[in-house]
Amino acid sequence: MKSSIKKYCDELIHEFNSISPERKKILEQISEYISSRKKQNKEINLIYICTHNSRRSHFGQIWAKVAAQYFNISHVNTFSGGTEVTAFNQNAINALLRIGFDIQKRSEDKNPIYDVTFDDVQEPCKCFSKVYNDITNPQKEFAAIMTCSDAEENCPFIPGVDLRIGTTYEDPKAFDNTPKQDSAYDERCRQIAKECLYVFSEVKKI
Repeated sequence: MKSSIKKYCDELIHEFNSISPERKKILEQISEYISSRKKQNKEINLIYICTHNSRRSHFGQIWAKVAAQYFNISHVNTFSGGTEVTAFNQNAINALLRIGFDIQKRSEDKNPIYDVTFDDVQEPCKCFSKVYNDITNPQKEFAAIMTCSDAEENCPFIPGVDLRIGTTYEDPKAFDNTPKQDSAYDERCRQIAKECLYVFSEVKKI
């Protein structure tokens, strides 16, 4: 794992006490799902879903993969999706770049494909905006983690899901083109990173 990202994770695991007990109960349901699949020696598929698949869901996809690597939990596959297609937002990309991720654009259309690398050995996370049931995402035996209330309300039924759970986060988009833009994206990125790390830290205990 890249040293800057490992250092970031090392700091966050000492901040778990800032997560409320109510929030931990929600996150622990994801931990229990992961642990159940792990005990059965089955692949663990997590899809992070928000409306536009442009900000929070990509943070979830990336940080869940980092957290699995950090805590040495194998066979974890992470994905993201939305209820409509836009593009991976540049402000979200910039927040990840500030932490130390290597991000390479692989196409030049309105919805580019990005390779997001956090480790020299692990395959990069492939990130682009897509609907949650896109052919590149699992169609069965997965957990759907709803990162925004709009997606939770607009996805009343998700076929093939084992676990559907809401972990809604405030949208940093509200601060686009304001003096607080970068700090808002950094804050949301950090919150999602911390909670993904908490989820996998609990897997280690179960």
